[in-house]
Amino acid sequence: MWIPTEHEKYGVVLASFRGTVQHGLPLEIGDTVQILEKCEGWYRGFVHKNPNAKGIFPCSYIHLKNAHIKNKGQFETIIPTEDSVITEMTSTLREWGCMWKQLYVRNEGDLFHRLWHVMNEILDLRRQVLVGHLTHDRMRDVKQHITARLDWGNEQLGLDLVPRREFGMVDPDEISVTELYRLMEHRHRKKETPVPASTHHLFVQVKSLMSSNLGEDLDVFFYIYDGRESRPLSERFFVRLNKNGIPKSPERQCTLFVDLGSSDLRKDVYIVAHIIRIGRMGAGEKKNQSTVQYHRPFGCAVVSIADLLTADSKDDHQLKVYACTTESEWYQIHDNIIRKVNSRYNLSGSNTGLSVSLQLLHGDMEQLRREYMVLFTRGVSVTKKLGFSDIIMPGEMRNDLYITLERGEFEKGGKSVARNVEITVYALDIDGQILKGQVAAGAGEPGGDEYHSFVLYHNNSPRWSEQIKLPIPVDMFRGSHVRFEFRHCSTKDKGEKKLFGFSFVPLMQEDGRTLPDGTHELIVHKCEDNVLLQDSTRYLKLPFSKGNLPGNNQAVKGSKESFWITSFLCSTKLTQNGEMLDLLKWRAHPERINDSLSKLKDIDGSEIVKFLQDTLDTLFGILDESSQRYGLKVFDSLVHIINLLQDSKFQHFKPVMDTYIESHFAGALSYRDLIKVLKWYVDRIIDAEHQDHFQQVLKATEYIFKYIIQSRRLFSLATGGQNEEEFRCCMRELFYSIRFFLSQESKGSMPVAHTQAVFLRTFPAVYGELLKLFSMREVATFVHDTLGSLPTTPKPDCPLEAVKLQCIAKTVESQLYTNPEVDLIVEKLLAVLLMTILEITNRPQPSGKHTPPAVPDVTGEFVACLLALLRQMSDKHYEKLLQRFTSKDDLRDFLLQIFTVFRILIRPEMFPKDWTVMRLVTNNVIITTVLYLSDALRKDFLNDKFDYKVWDSYFYLSVIFINQPCLQLETFSPSKRKKVLEKYGDMRVMMGCEIFSMWQNLGEHKLNFIPAMIGPFLEVTLVPQPDLRNVMIPIFHDMMDWEQRRSGNFKQVEAKLIDKLDSLMSEGKGDETYRELFNSIIPLFGPYPSLLKKIERETWRESGISLIATVTRLMERLLDYRDCMKLGEVDGKKIGCTVSLLNFYKTELNKEEMYIRYIHKLYDLHLKAQNYTEASYTLLLYDELLEWSERPLREFLNYPMQTEWQRKEYLHLTIVENFDRGKSWENGILLCRELADQYEAYYDYRNLSKMRMKEASLYDKIMDQQRLEPEFFRVGFYGKKFPFFLRNKEFVCRGHDYERLEAFQQRMLNEFPHAIAMQHANQPDQTIYQAEAQYLQIYAVTPIPESQDVLQRDGVPDNIKSFYKVNHIWRFRYDRPFHKGTKDKENEFKSLWVERTTLTLVQSLPGISRWFEVEKKDLVEVSPLENAIEVIENKNLQLRTLITQCQTRQMQNINPLTMCLNGVIDAAVNGGLARYQEAFFVKDYIVNHPEDGDKIGRLRELMFEQAHILEFGLAVHEKFVPQDMRPLHKKLVDQFHLMKSSLGIQEFPAYVRASPIHFTNGSPRTCRNSAPNIMCPEGGRVVARRSPLTYPAVNRYSSSSLSSQASNEVSNITGQSESSDEVFNMQPSPSTSSLSSNHSASPNVTSSAPSSARGSPQLPDKHKHSRENACLSPRDRPCSAIFPNPLDPTQRMNAHQMGDSTLPRSEPNISTPDKVVRPAASSWSLDCAKEANTLPPTPDRFLAPPIPPRPPYTVGSPAKNTRSQSPIPTLRSPQKSSAPPFTPSPTECQSAGLVSNSPALSGSYSSGISSLSRCSVSEASGTEGPPTGPGSGSGSSSGHGDAAPLQPPSTLLPNSASSGLDELGPRRDSKTPPPYSVFERSNSRRPVPLPHSLSVPPQVDPPALPPKPHQMRCAKPDADPRRPPIEPPRPRALPRKVSQL
Repeated sequence: MWIPTEHEKYGVVLASFRGTVQHGLPLEIGDTVQILEKCEGWYRGFVHKNPNAKGIFPCSYIHLKNAHIKNKGQFETIIPTEDSVITEMTSTLREWGCMWKQLYVRNEGDLFHRLWHVMNEILDLRRQVLVGHLTHDRMRDVKQHITARLDWGNEQLGLDLVPRREFGMVDPDEISVTELYRLMEHRHRKKETPVPASTHHLFVQVKSLMSSNLGEDLDVFFYIYDGRESRPLSERFFVRLNKNGIPKSPERQCTLFVDLGSSDLRKDVYIVAHIIRIGRMGAGEKKNQSTVQYHRPFGCAVVSIADLLTADSKDDHQLKVYACTTESEWYQIHDNIIRKVNSRYNLSGSNTGLSVSLQLLHGDMEQLRREYMVLFTRGVSVTKKLGFSDIIMPGEMRNDLYITLERGEFEKGGKSVARNVEITVYALDIDGQILKGQVAAGAGEPGGDEYHSFVLYHNNSPRWSEQIKLPIPVDMFRGSHVRFEFRHCSTKDKGEKKLFGFSFVPLMQEDGRTLPDGTHELIVHKCEDNVLLQDSTRYLKLPFSKGNLPGNNQAVKGSKESFWITSFLCSTKLTQNGEMLDLLKWRAHPERINDSLSKLKDIDGSEIVKFLQDTLDTLFGILDESSQRYGLKVFDSLVHIINLLQDSKFQHFKPVMDTYIESHFAGALSYRDLIKVLKWYVDRIIDAEHQDHFQQVLKATEYIFKYIIQSRRLFSLATGGQNEEEFRCCMRELFYSIRFFLSQESKGSMPVAHTQAVFLRTFPAVYGELLKLFSMREVATFVHDTLGSLPTTPKPDCPLEAVKLQCIAKTVESQLYTNPEVDLIVEKLLAVLLMTILEITNRPQPSGKHTPPAVPDVTGEFVACLLALLRQMSDKHYEKLLQRFTSKDDLRDFLLQIFTVFRILIRPEMFPKDWTVMRLVTNNVIITTVLYLSDALRKDFLNDKFDYKVWDSYFYLSVIFINQPCLQLETFSPSKRKKVLEKYGDMRVMMGCEIFSMWQNLGEHKLNFIPAMIGPFLEVTLVPQPDLRNVMIPIFHDMMDWEQRRSGNFKQVEAKLIDKLDSLMSEGKGDETYRELFNSIIPLFGPYPSLLKKIERETWRESGISLIATVTRLMERLLDYRDCMKLGEVDGKKIGCTVSLLNFYKTELNKEEMYIRYIHKLYDLHLKAQNYTEASYTLLLYDELLEWSERPLREFLNYPMQTEWQRKEYLHLTIVENFDRGKSWENGILLCRELADQYEAYYDYRNLSKMRMKEASLYDKIMDQQRLEPEFFRVGFYGKKFPFFLRNKEFVCRGHDYERLEAFQQRMLNEFPHAIAMQHANQPDQTIYQAEAQYLQIYAVTPIPESQDVLQRDGVPDNIKSFYKVNHIWRFRYDRPFHKGTKDKENEFKSLWVERTTLTLVQSLPGISRWFEVEKKDLVEVSPLENAIEVIENKNLQLRTLITQCQTRQMQNINPLTMCLNGVIDAAVNGGLARYQEAFFVKDYIVNHPEDGDKIGRLRELMFEQAHILEFGLAVHEKFVPQDMRPLHKKLVDQFHLMKSSLGIQEFPAYVRASPIHFTNGSPRTCRNSAPNIMCPEGGRVVARRSPLTYPAVNRYSSSSLSSQASNEVSNITGQSESSDEVFNMQPSPSTSSLSSNHSASPNVTSSAPSSARGSPQLPDKHKHSRENACLSPRDRPCSAIFPNPLDPTQRMNAHQMGDSTLPRSEPNISTPDKVVRPAASSWSLDCAKEANTLPPTPDRFLAPPIPPRPPYTVGSPAKNTRSQSPIPTLRSPQKSSAPPFTPSPTECQSAGLVSNSPALSGSYSSGISSLSRCSVSEASGTEGPPTGPGSGSGSSSGHGDAAPLQPPSTLLPNSASSGLDELGPRRDSKTPPPYSVFERSNSRRPVPLPHSLSVPPQVDPPALPPKPHQMRCAKPDADPRRPPIEPPRPRALPRKVSQL
């Protein structure tokens, strides 16, 4: 039976447990578990890292640990009872572990490795702590180290700052808020600017001196020297070295220079080492000459302390040693080295160096002893600073006198040379006895009885600058003196030292003062006998210093001999200050008291603190004895001393004063005088001009009160409490004065506020003192009244607010407030707090865009104080507080204030980013307070007392509260989330429930908050907390209901909802779950039904459901948009998403402002992606919304305030600029023209001129610059994982320049890395659509241009045509070959069908995006026979084009023509056209397909025609073929005759012979076009994409059935000889065979094409026509572009019609002169150009045999025009006559209806029958609907106008205007007319006889200007050919309300 555990609650897993038993819980070693129940050796519980999974596990696997249990029962939490540092380490390391792995994933290698090391280090330290073998000190150090490491890691990982005290984490509930704030601030400051240690120490260790000329002992003296002030900063450190330069005593080679201040660590502070040798006088003297040792200068080394600041570790330094050039300069050698006076010193030897180890240490000595124990165990000596350290500690004992031997002036003494002077120094006591061991050369070596100076050779004015230290005890100072003996050191006479004089100086003067610091000139007394010196009493009566000689002693004064010393005393007990001594001995000299008290302020602070207790006793003694006379002065002196202890240098003496007050102070009567003087000062503050002194007095208030209170207590004890009432009365009067002074406001130049601030700073410290004598209630009254007297109108920039709040903060913390009895000050404090916070945070900022106010600096303390106050408040407090507001207005003001303050506290900038602990405490206090105050709202501000402002403030606060980042628990780590939930719960849900409850209470007042609160509440519902959403979403139903009641609809709710949704979701709020929740019909958990469910019950459900649907769809798009806008997403996805959203705003929501915003976002995206054309179209959307009017527009986005005309002008210019950059110059021209019209209308000729020049420059660019034609790709996005705007949709995309299918496919897969590319072109099934995956289906498609007129027109350069082939394209085509029925292996053409798919887009490309969705798909099938007809038509057209180009010399070389001829003729030998004969001319086929009779006739006709063209082509070829290719030409001629015979052609039929071939880019036959009406605007031309027929189609190789060995030869002969022009004009063709895959071109042929022109490798099996080929590019794909030609049976040519068609006809509608007589056959010749008598003869004559003319024929329909012949020559110039507008150029001579420029026709040079050509002949025929009327078409010139030499004498095409309009009715309007009017050119054409059905009056007026590019885009392809000629303008999508935008 399972029993709940009592004590076994917490454990650690010892071994991993798999959990394979039933209900088993898998455990990993190291996991911590919480145990709930126990049963027979098994526990039941959960692992802490996953508390939701509960299960059982064996007891033996768990090591139990002690733990505290909180909230026993269902929700109990376990806290391990181990060291808090261990607990923190464990949880922190767990948290780091997850983040550490993420660092690796994010490739942050540096931090990854650093954190790894730190984690290992922490684990190691944790082990040490757990083992528990550490000493107390070591444990403290380890913990400090651990917390430092934890803080570092938390900071690096962006985790929260942990408040700590004594290394342990602090529970915010267990300390006051103000204390928490201070801890946080302290840690924050420490983190931001590590507090530099105030004291520093220099560790020095002497290693050795290296020199080649040693051999004598050395003394080395180190000291720290200030180069700026040229004085030593420390005493000397003294080391003795032996003859080898090694320290004599290894234990004395180290020292610590202590107590260096931060100011001493600068560049010009140096470590100086003086080296003195001990030995002979001269370094080179013989060894045995003298036994006497002298101290002689050797060298000096210097190093700057700045060099050590950078080095952390103990570094060895090799110091260079320098020697003096002249010995007399020795005293300043270090200065010369520092100042680099090179002439005065030099290196003492090239290899001389002093090796020392130097290290800077920081912190106080206690810390150093802990951290560097090794140093102190080594017996390191301490070298003190000269003078006291920056901080003087009480109890510090020091009594050091430093004497520096400066210099001397001596006489020669009868010698011829100067003396060698040595000084010996002795310290003697009062009895004249030498003080043993009291003369020290420096630290390091023990002191001696005497000291010998060094000797300067032959120098009567020696300068030593040697410092010695006399550590004489204090009690021996009086009467002691120092004696200096001077001896001459002779180098002769065995080197004896002869005494010649002495000086002395007493250490203390008669009055008890010590020897004053400074330089003293001592008298040198002559003496040559030691006897005189043995009795000190004999010479002590003599004068010692020249400075204090009596005036009559001129003899001594005039003596030339003198000796100078500098003395410096550093003593904690002795003073040199006479004023100080006078004050202490005031009873001896009462007359000096006044003087002494006045001079106290001038005495150095260190002197006062030395005698602090004595001084205080003195002051109170004087006060007790003569209070009337000296009261004020004593008070001032006391204030001076108190304030002195505020100084950081002396702050440690405060405890000394506290101890004095408690234990030693005895002034029982002083309180009266102190109160009296203090009140006297307070009363005079207001009127005083200078406030400084008063501020000093008030600064000392705390200690003055301490003295007052202690004095009164002493008095009460002594007298049994007498005069109590008098004392209380005095105190009340004092406080009255204080209150009066505090209530004053600053007037004029008297800054009373500063003085008030000084008082308030010290005031809280007084409370504790007052409580010693007064009751709690009395003190509270004092405080309440005092704080209440402050000015109530705070002024900006007044220092008082800050201090006032600090004062209140301290009040809240004091025992006054924590005592539950006192509620007195609550109200007052709260009011003051709120006012002050409001004032400070709302203080006007300086103008200009500055950062937000640095609130924490000013308000942090106050906020903490306010929170502490509120946290202490109980229900009783709140009740009292609210009862105190007598009027409703006061309560209203209070609530508004407190809500505003709370809003300020929630601001993100209120606390630093990582102060989550502080923020959570703040929020907890706020929500508690708000819950209390909401009752007041309900009670006092509802129904008839309703106050909108208070409620609005409440709701606004609640919304901000819920949305603040620090409460979004979803963003926290699991452990942090758990901690927050355990401690505070989810405060957002609590606040949400409160909002809901308050909203329900509002009743009809809800209407006041609609629509204002929709946005804020929507923001709350977007928080991803299910409970919160469930509570808040029903409020929207309520809003809709109330709005419906009020106005009959809820348009306001809808508008606000949509506006706000956009801004909120773009900020990153909301998610997919939210969308589902909003739209959900399933009732939500909890008592609230879903929003939709609620709406369905209402009468207004339809509009409600529609709103929900709209909002849901908007969310879909916004979520997609947000996901796409994330960093790292590709531009394509961003653009597509923005387009989707933009269209939604325009079409569904009609939100113009949002629409315009997204237009600009899309524009920016396009610019970034360098899609300049798309950017222009996008901006054009906004441009279209504006008119050319003077209406003023407001400032919007980046646009200034301007008129509509100015903005439209700016937009026009920007769009033109972008069209220019995108090479879409035709579109730019239209806008230039429109702008020019505006400028002209305003007579702005300057701008008009610029605009016309711009327009001209665009025309130039069209003609001069090369434009690449993009490929187009159809992309299908299938599967549920795609964003909504792509999901299960098809798009056509415009590729980038040079981008082929493979590159595009790769790009798409990169954009959608999880997508799977489908390898077929079949329509996917439902499983793919519904799959939880991404599928991409991509294949290339061919554009179907709309602008047939331009493309069909002769003489239009390719540069112009190229634009129309790939711009304004609505429809695209894709062909897929397949076999129907059984496939004949011998001849696959019998069953080869083509499935042709036409895609229609929602918008034309290019547009506002690079891709648009497919709106409509049409599918037709092309039969094998029709396919064959198309293929041969295409090949014939290609041949004609090449022949014409050759004739007109448009080709630089003849290779393309050679290749094409070779491909067709040579293939014929291997089967070629014969395959079609086998397939379609056999009896079986004709019998089985009687309906195909016409088509078979047509095919035969085309084959004959091809042979005819080939014959003519060979004739042309012969003329131009180079000599080395003659053999190939001969071979082609021979094979051509074989081909003719194989076709059974002896002579060409008449109708073939009559067919003229000579025209540019034309076709030698009539086109059998089923839909002639769509070919051109007026009648019928077909358009083509750039194809081999529109310009020199260089190297269009393909593997064709008609190819053979000859193609190899051609490729080998021609090689790579195409010119650059040809390469640019080249368009690769599909490379598949149409007849049979056995006859493919050789690899040589293929490889000779440039790579861009080649398709995939020409492998035979590549070209099996299978579905798999469907994904290939147009260049690689079989049959990629054959146009369907489903011919109507009525249009087919019957046999009798064929016969008739050769005869001339009489047309009833044509007048006699216009009728044309059929010319004789002989009138046709190859060289027809010579008949054009209006032009100069062409230089090149063709010698090919004449070809008989071919009779024009019609194919059973009037749509096919007859070719009319006339002997009359035609005028060549198109400009002469005013014929109808759009006719083919005069160089054309072709049959009507011919498809000349078929889009992207393919085929190849090697094939005449390439069945799967890139595009097919009748471009838009099969898909456009049934033909409805006649039309004519003409081929378009390949681009060079009238330059064609082949010209029939009088053959004209019927002009377009008159040919098709009659039958067609209103002509089908072309979607995309040219951007500038090609209609305006008038062509001189004679009318041509037409069939009566087509005869209409000619249309002479040119059509209107074509529409703008956006109108072109707006037009949509329509299947109805009978559209009116002019499409009505599309209505604007949006209502005209852009007035402000």
